[in-house]
Formats: sequence, structure tokens, C-alpha cells
Amino acid sequence: MSSYITTKVTGSFALMDSLVNHNVLDIFGYPGGAILPIYDELFRWEQKGLLRHVLCRHEQAAVHAADAYARCTGNVGVCFATSGPGATNLVTGIATAYMDSVPIILITGQVARSFIGTDAFQEVDIFGITLPIVKHSYVVRDPKHISRIIAESFYIAKHGRPGPVLVDIPKDVGLESFLYQFISHKDIKLAGCKPLVFSKHKHFPTMFQMIKESSQPLLYVGGGAISSGASHLIREISLKFQIPVTTTLMGKGIVDENNYLALGMLGMHGTAYANFAVSECDLLIALGARFDDRVTGKLDEFACHAQVIHIDIDSAEVGKNRIPEVAVVGDVKKVLSEFLLYVERQNYLEINLDKTVSWKNRISLWKKQYPLLVPKNVDFLSPQEILYNISQIEKNAYFTTDVGQHQMWAAQFLNVLPRHWMSSSGLGTMGYGLPAAIGAQIAHPNSTVICISGDASFQMNLQELGTISHYNLPIKIVIINNKWQGMVRQWQQAFYGERYSHSNMEKGAPDFMKLAQSFNILGLEIELRKDIYKILKLFLDYNGPVLLNCKVREEENCYPMVAPGKSNSQMLGIVKKFASSRESFKALNI
Repeated sequence: MSSYITTKVTGSFALMDSLVNHNVLDIFGYPGGAILPIYDELFRWEQKGLLRHVLCRHEQAAVHAADAYARCTGNVGVCFATSGPGATNLVTGIATAYMDSVPIILITGQVARSFIGTDAFQEVDIFGITLPIVKHSYVVRDPKHISRIIAESFYIAKHGRPGPVLVDIPKDVGLESFLYQFISHKDIKLAGCKPLVFSKHKHFPTMFQMIKESSQPLLYVGGGAISSGASHLIREISLKFQIPVTTTLMGKGIVDENNYLALGMLGMHGTAYANFAVSECDLLIALGARFDDRVTGKLDEFACHAQVIHIDIDSAEVGKNRIPEVAVVGDVKKVLSEFLLYVERQNYLEINLDKTVSWKNRISLWKKQYPLLVPKNVDFLSPQEILYNISQIEKNAYFTTDVGQHQMWAAQFLNVLPRHWMSSSGLGTMGYGLPAAIGAQIAHPNSTVICISGDASFQMNLQELGTISHYNLPIKIVIINNKWQGMVRQWQQAFYGERYSHSNMEKGAPDFMKLAQSFNILGLEIELRKDIYKILKLFLDYNGPVLLNCKVREEENCYPMVAPGKSNSQMLGIVKKFASSRESFKALNI
């Protein structure tokens, strides 16, 4: 309920009080002139132990850290930045969160109200700049509105499909005094954010009938299922109806990928068996997924033999790229929970599970014929073997990645838990991994957090080694160092006549071990395959921040790969195990 403070307080006090009352514990940010009144008030609240601020070394890193904090906790992440360049440095991070539907609130300082529109020092229209990449934006004109705006921001960020909300606060608003009234998000009623009432039970008989009639069903699961916390329900449906499960990059972790019904990731660099399955299924059940181009390949050949059931919280996504036979708009967890109750009330025994036996046998054969491959009986160091071994040792770790080949190898070879996987999927933001690891470690201080990066991606935000050192965060950083922008090089090799235009990163590259040591972080290096287990044990057992530079083979490509304009069944680089004479490869069926 709303409450009054009888004495006058400043707008900055109202902001801090509102954040604390919305259960904010951690804030990521970087100070500057226009936001100094807010940081001055923050000082007092930190002194009382009510809030903790993490000083990142760049505003882009701060928003990535808040983004990962939200992904791994399910709570709203909060980020502070000043006006002008401080605010514009947030843009890439805001777009990253928007594309991946991550709930964050961004508080930016702004020049005083009387200076707005005069091209004052460090004035920029961050409200206008970010309009296409936020769920909503505010410019606070009166400190009396702060509590309401913050309450609305939390409500909007989490309501329906999650996303970022920006609140721009002029400097004098933070300084102005007024009689304060706290407003909770529970008191908020917004015309544009109506309560999500699921009332589509009429579709359940059709869905149930389609599942009963299907002999080759497939669950296709995206990030919406992670956001809704539906992993246990998806496992139940998969087991109850014996339906195999494939996930998007955002949906990774929804099921244990060692399960016999799990197919791993599908799409451009998905497993061969997942891509074959989606190409031949007769029923595709899409849960919190949006039929992204990196998943579908050639869209008109994606699951072209299948009927489609699409369940998503965002009505704009249903039918956008693929028209489903059954469309259900609602929270994945709530819809599946009610559907399972409906199934229990039916004659469940009338489902003939024998119908899918042949389908599961075919998938099992594909897994044996086209497994993910790890080089063996060779001297060179392979990214696949490094990541596979890390996954075997650290089964409960939180993983963040940057973007490129290493990201796809990580998606293929790491088996993770729900909300333990943080990767820029929709925007593909290089430089995401290191600051994201900071956010995850702050959220889970007693857990193992591992950042998988590439030598090119790592250099985009390497200044955050300073943040890690400052707070002595025991983050473990793996650099898959092939001296290239690996995915760019692979595309140039495959599709651009081997014209490697500006993709080599060897010249000017830092000595990563010395770089880590300059930040008082342990630096390790591995170049020979025979040293993998010894170095990995030291790396993973070390009680503190540590960086491992892995000098892998430069020419290693990430396969399977679906070329642009091709269907998912037309993959480059797959090797049929039973027909292969390549003794240098060991098949790992994971």
C-alpha cells in the first residue's frame, strides 16, 4: 500500500526508496555529472547496507551485467548511467536485452529541465534514441512522479513478454525536495498492460487430438519457456507423450541434454539429428519460440511436413513467420500446466505411445550416425575438447558466452541447467560475455561462473577485468584463441572465396596472461593437448579470478552449418560416423 513520509525528501531519495521497496539489492553503473545527485544519495543507502552498487568500467558493460543478473535470477536488473555519452553507451546493451526479452530498468541522468533542448553539455535525447529498443521510456518532469514511474517500470519490465524500460531523470529533479508518497507496483493499473488471463481451453481438445494422432512429434522450445519457468512441465510433457525436445540458443538448459529425448540445439549450428528431426516431424509444438531465421534456415522448408502448435506470450510472434494450425497466446508455464490438468481428466490410456517408437529409433540412429565430433589422436588443441571437458567437470556452473564460433561450440558441448546459460542470441553482441559473468557472479556469489570468450570478442570489453579485480570476483574466463574473428573467417572461407578481409586478429593482440596479471588476476595458458587435464584442474580449482588462454588450431571450423538460403536438412560439415574413415576424430554422442 502507499505510504507517506511527512518530511520533505529529494527526488534522489524517492528513487532509492522506490528501488529498495521493489526488492532491488544490486545496481550496476558508472557515475557522471548529470547523475551525481543520484549517486550522492546512493552513497547514504550503501552506508546503511540497503543497496550495493557495482562499478563497471564502461556503461555498455554495466547494462550487460544487469542483463545477465536478470537472466540468471528471473528478477529485474538495474543499471545507472549519466547523460550524453554515458547514456548512448547503453544502447547496444539495451538492444541486446530487448532482442532477448530480458527485464532491466535503466536509470539515466539528464541535464537540468531548463537546459533540455538547448544542446547543453552532455545533453542527448536518450528517450528518443532508445524508443525502438525498449518496452517503454520515461522522462521524469516532476519528482513527485518518481515513485509511480519506478513502480510502472517494474510492472512493465516483467509484464507479458519481458524487456527493458528506460527512466531519464534530469539533474534538478534529483535535487528537488517534495512530500514523498511511495507507490508499489501492486497499486499500478496500466491501460496498455492488461492482466494476462488465459482463456484458450477450447484449444486443448484439438491439441490433445493432434498429439494422439502424431507419430513423429517434436517439441521446439525457446527462451519464452525459460522466462516462464516451464522446464519441469516441458520435461513432464516430453516424458508423458514420449516427444523429443530441441531448443533454440535462448532455450538452452530447459532440459537435460543427456536425456535420451533431448536433441540439443537446432538451426544454423545445431546438431544434425535436431535438424533432421525438425525437417521430418509431422507435429511441431513451438513453446516460447519465435521461428527466428537462424533456427529455420529456408523458412518455407522448415518443418514443411508438420502441423504446428504455437504457444507464446506475445501475440505478435504467433503467425509472424509461420502460420500455426493451433495458436495459443499465453504464458507457457500456465498454458502447459492447465493442459496437463486437462489431459489428466481425459482417458490418458487411449494414447498409443507405440506410435512414436519408430520415430525415436530413427532419432537414436541419427545420433549414432551424426554425433558431435571432437578431434582425437592429434597434437593440436581443439575448442570442442576443452568445452566438453569443462562441461563434464562443472555440471552446475553458470555459463556466459561472447559471440562467434566459441559461442556455437559452447552451445553444442555444454550441458547446462535452466537459467545457467547467458548468451547474446538475438543481437549477437560481441563483448557480452565478460560483463555478463560479472552480473551472474554478483547474483550468485557462492556459485561457479565461467565465461567462454574468443580472442576477438574478449577485446571488446576487456576493461572489465578491472571490475573483476576490484571486487575479487572468482570468475573463470576461457579464451578460445584462434587469432581470428573465427566465425567471420569461416564465412569468408566458405562463401567469399577465401578473401580474409580484416578478420585476422594476430597483429596487435595482447599477451592475455600478462594482461590478466596486470589486473592481479591469475593468467594461465594451454597450447598442447596433452596438458588439458592438468591445466583445467588448476584453472577450475583456483579460488579466485582466473583467465585461461587456449591456443587452439586456427583453421578449426564450427560444424554442422546450415548455409544461408538452405534448409536445415542441408548441412555442411556433417560426417556420417558409420561411413567415415577419419581416424583423427572421436565421436562423442552427448
